Amino acid sequence: MTDHPQDPAPPPNPLRPLPARRTGPLAALRASFLTGLVVVFPIGLTIWLLWTVTGWIDAFVLPLVPQRFRPERYIGIDLRGVGVIFFLLFTIIVGWLAKGLIGRSILRWAEHLVDRMPVIRSVYSGLKQIAETVFAQSEASFDKACLIEYPRKDMWAMGFVSTMAKGEIGARAAPDDPLVSVFLPTTPNPTSGFLLYVPQSQVTYLDMGVEDAAKLIISAGLVYPPAPAAPPAPPAEDAAALAPR
Repeated sequence: MTDHPQDPAPPPNPLRPLPARRTGPLAALRASFLTGLVVVFPIGLTIWLLWTVTGWIDAFVLPLVPQRFRPERYIGIDLRGVGVIFFLLFTIIVGWLAKGLIGRSILRWAEHLVDRMPVIRSVYSGLKQIAETVFAQSEASFDKACLIEYPRKDMWAMGFVSTMAKGEIGARAAPDDPLVSVFLPTTPNPTSGFLLYVPQSQVTYLDMGVEDAAKLIISAGLVYPPAPAAPPAPPAEDAAALAPR
């Protein structure tokens, strides 16, 4: 009588449901804590940033304000944010004066004076270009999110469309497929990235807004915007009329 080898154990069924996780008071408290952390963290961080930035502006502006104009002299309370109000009023007045003839003349004279200073000229021109790029209200803004194949084919990256290529760059593009300037941000810091000129036929425009796309990039693909609602189905009569005969 020969001994037969023992049959191997059958493989586990991958479709068999896993045992349910036990829940208890500690698990419920942990879930409630995480939910509360998701709610409290962004609110608390926003308040802290506003409070800190306001304190920085007050510390810089209030020493330049005469003592007789400070409200704490009359109410006896040091209010945070007073320096921000003075800064806003001063900026509005300077902008209003710069629009006038006298203000433009003074501004041109000051810029001409700065242009004669070697080191200060470079710093001022760089800061001026940054300010005009960030704060200028023009049509050349990121108003569309898109997908492009980067860094190779069949690999997609999300970017922001700024404008159509102009000047020499636009003239060197194909007449039937113009170039589009696309800003390709990095994750999780979208303020840095690459400027790419992509043929318009290779740009896939997205329905999501710029803010939703920025959230997706900052979160490294963890926060997705809700999917667009599907268009309503046509009535039965219209469907029958559109059906091929």
